[in-house]
Amino acid sequence: MTPLTIALSKGRNLAETLPLFAAAGVVPLEDPDASRKLVIPTSQAGVSLLILRPSDVPTYVQYGAADVGVAGKDVLVEHGGEGLYQPLDLGIGRCRLVVATRRGYDWSGTVQRGARLRVATKYVRAAREHFAAKSMHVDLIKLYGSMELAPLVGLADAIVDLVSTGNTLKANDLVVVEEVMPISARLIVNPGALKLKRAVVKPLLDALEAAAQREPA
Repeated sequence: MTPLTIALSKGRNLAETLPLFAAAGVVPLEDPDASRKLVIPTSQAGVSLLILRPSDVPTYVQYGAADVGVAGKDVLVEHGGEGLYQPLDLGIGRCRLVVATRRGYDWSGTVQRGARLRVATKYVRAAREHFAAKSMHVDLIKLYGSMELAPLVGLADAIVDLVSTGNTLKANDLVVVEEVMPISARLIVNPGALKLKRAVVKPLLDALEAAAQREPA
């Protein structure tokens, strides 16, 4: 059988991703959360999983180290999507990329005055495109975690970050003032793999699409 390598993200999306692949007949032979193996075999001969940092998944697929992968739209926007075919929104890992500020901060007034704003974010490309489309002047500060702290200590006027339940924002007295984009996980494919391994890639795509459609919205 033609070998096939699938790159999946560690973290929040993995628990939702594995059942979709199981429905498509691809089940890891070891628990990805517990295994120390870097390449995990599956129930399908020749099909293996790579469990990677979310930001690395598009790179592995782009350069052909993995044939297929699953990545959040936030990750794909930051990557740029170069060298990737994105055939399917899996409808999992749903959340929102938003702009948030301290409660009581006059965001709309500040924007209307045309003030230059400092915005902290991990999602620099998405933030830049969002504010550029609105002709807003911002200085972007790249952070890798604890985003909510930035407005509280005066590092930034606002943050751009992912929000699911909103509980973390609420706990830190922050509020959403704009939505940048809805986020969900996408199936991504190396174009070369789609062409050269079509006999194994296309049935997997079809099975995942069917599984995703069966998932409750």
